[in-house]
Amino acid sequence: MKKYGKVAVLMGGSSSEREISLMSGAGVLAALLAQGVDAHKFDPAEKPLSALKTEGFDRAFLILHGPFGEDGTVQGALEVLGIPYTGCGVMASAIGMDKLRTKLVWKALDLPIPDFVLLHADSDWNAVAERLGLPIFVKPACEGSSVGVIKVKSVEELATAYAEASKFDDVVLAEQFIGGGEYTAAVLGDQVLPAIKIEPATEFYDYDAKYFRDDTVYRCPCGLPADVEAQIAHYVKRAFWAIGGTSWGRVDFLMDEAGKPYLLEVNTAPGMTSHSLFPMAARQAGMSYEDLVLRILDTTLGVEG
Repeated sequence: MKKYGKVAVLMGGSSSEREISLMSGAGVLAALLAQGVDAHKFDPAEKPLSALKTEGFDRAFLILHGPFGEDGTVQGALEVLGIPYTGCGVMASAIGMDKLRTKLVWKALDLPIPDFVLLHADSDWNAVAERLGLPIFVKPACEGSSVGVIKVKSVEELATAYAEASKFDDVVLAEQFIGGGEYTAAVLGDQVLPAIKIEPATEFYDYDAKYFRDDTVYRCPCGLPADVEAQIAHYVKRAFWAIGGTSWGRVDFLMDEAGKPYLLEVNTAPGMTSHSLFPMAARQAGMSYEDLVLRILDTTLGVEG
């Protein structure tokens, strides 16, 4: 394990997803320490990133979630410091964090996505509902973990939902509801891991369902026919490549009632908690949590997947 040198596990931060990042980071840190890696917790909310240099760190396992941790900001700082890090680079992180820009890139490549509308305070709510149908998902463009996401069932709720979502970001989207099931596929290097079907007991796969509830059902294998899952893996690879994705990430997608897939969003710093989807997919592919953590850390040595 000496090849890794001194490893900083970047966790916590100051985004709305700090709590989840600390949970993910604790798991990663424990897995690294159990395998003899010289790993240490590093919380950018408690000390400046420049301390990575002064404290002699050789590389960083980046498990920050949300703005600053996932949007290219910390990645750019690590580039300047000359510290290798896990996950996507500056461009892919910045695009992946921004749901609007991600959708625009995918749309330009004719990848299947749900229809969407960019909302404003003076939007014609009736026109939005007429175009997208009901229900509609309203969401901030640059938040993760379903923070600020609202399922709207009537035109009258749209203005309130917009006001709530705009508390988290100035850019707010209304997105077409696709009702045939929610899925996710993890990408590790050039490998797409087995897809997972998500069946929340709540109205939709919200923050609590993702991290704290025990009644969310995850199906892996996901139950899709092999040829359909192969087609989706192709879409997922193209979607991840399109934003410049490298190292590891996760692409969420939906299926409609006719079995057509729709790409939803990309996560360039996936969760690694006990409820997280990436470790679940890795297990189905024959990797333990500890194996997965080392595989990800290996990408800082120029080893992919």
